[in-house]
Amino acid sequence: MKFTVPSKTLHSFASAVSKVINAKNAITILNNFLFSIKGNTLTITACDGENTLCARIPIMDVDGEGDFCIDARRVVELLRVMPEQELNFKVNDSTLSIEMTHPNGSYKFMGLPGNEYPNLKKMPQEGSMTFKTSGASLLRGLEFTAFAAGTDMLRPQMTGVYWDIKPDRLVFVATDTHKLVKFEDQSIQAGVEGSFILPNKSTNVFRSVFSKDEEVTVTLDVERGVTFETDTFTFDSRLVKGRFPDYTRVIPENNPYTLSINRHQFTTAVRRVSLFVDEGHGLIKFRVTPDKLTIKASDNEYNTSGYETLEAEFNGNEMIVGFSSSYLTELASVLWTDDIIFRLADPSRPAVIVPTEDKADTKLTMLLMPMNVQEF
Repeated sequence: MKFTVPSKTLHSFASAVSKVINAKNAITILNNFLFSIKGNTLTITACDGENTLCARIPIMDVDGEGDFCIDARRVVELLRVMPEQELNFKVNDSTLSIEMTHPNGSYKFMGLPGNEYPNLKKMPQEGSMTFKTSGASLLRGLEFTAFAAGTDMLRPQMTGVYWDIKPDRLVFVATDTHKLVKFEDQSIQAGVEGSFILPNKSTNVFRSVFSKDEEVTVTLDVERGVTFETDTFTFDSRLVKGRFPDYTRVIPENNPYTLSINRHQFTTAVRRVSLFVDEGHGLIKFRVTPDKLTIKASDNEYNTSGYETLEAEFNGNEMIVGFSSSYLTELASVLWTDDIIFRLADPSRPAVIVPTEDKADTKLTMLLMPMNVQEF
């Protein structure tokens, strides 16, 4: 077999596909790419035993068809330092020796038979559902929620982003029990109804590989997994098994008190005051009055403390409430409006955080659990 491909194109796709490969694999063959040549297309496949990612690349001067495996790490590292030029591949069909040449050099590899590579391709089954939408919409939903997903394997149902598919919208939800983020996008008209939990690893792969400019076909089979496909990539991902918490019951709807504050002033003040929190619990305290917010943190072990006072609007009486400084910073940083709205009930109940206005066809709602405050 012979073929020619531009080095930067090959590096771009090989690097993207390699993101699905684990650092350590129980099966040695999974340290390799599967290169498949058919017609004028090279398909690069990577697999971790549960998820499979394929990229399709146009190639030139093709002679022959077939499959072979090649060491993924070596190829990616070599292509990373390769200048832009055409690379010529020659594969011996009987010995699987691979020679990659360019005008100034030559590199030799030993390949492995392509039929040794696991085939995890999930064929659509009866009862599966399919819808199409823009990559930009899916990436936007994951951007606003993925950071809130849990990492505790004792709660596997929370180690991913929940996709709640409705005929007229798609709702992305993530939570780690301390914070919850819900992003609702009505521009995604799926026309079907279902749900699944996309694992954290698959979420990260999707965000790093798929483009905003391509249309994505999503095929869901809750027993076999989910497939995302564009003209360039196909990603077969496993799903997190189990039931996701009922987010509609978790988010309070009757928090009567509203705190409105400038987003930039608030986030920068929280970052400064957070330098003085007790690292053991990260507690940052709020004292809220009708016209101002006082933010305070202290570390009794080192006898340090800090506080700042900001102008704010609050429609309740004085309230003292505590939050985790790191969670608070995470949530506030994803907002885009000039002001932030906190909807509060009492110091023991979760706060609902929302922008002052939503973007077209979308709605963002965030929830943050309070921490116990003994005194201000």
